[in-house]
Amino acid sequence: QVQLVESGGGLVRPGGSLRLSCAASGSIFRLYTMAWYHQAPGKQRELVARITSGGGTNYADSVKGRFTISRDNAKKMVYLQMNSLKPEDTAVYYCAAERLGEVVNWGQGTQVSVSS
Repeated sequence: QVQLVESGGGLVRPGGSLRLSCAASGSIFRLYTMAWYHQAPGKQRELVARITSGGGTNYADSVKGRFTISRDNAKKMVYLQMNSLKPEDTAVYYCAAERLGEVVNWGQGTQVSVSS
């Protein structure tokens, strides 16, 4: 099973950028679909972006054109580049490994706060 550790969260002003990283362990990382979810206080956890083992991507409508998900299978890393950040992007961001449409493991989460 893959283990996940996120990093890169923090406080940023509106319009700023952050890059989140997710380090994975496990020998079959390349076979997993990887995703980023976020959860704001009092709200459900929601999908932000997903990247398949073949590199196909999809995004939540709210982040299209601003966020980019990528992966490096050799380094077992997943990234989320977040540009033009808005206050409503404030949330805990979780890295997730998915197989056959189901999340099989979560990272511990990293806080992203967007405020002036």
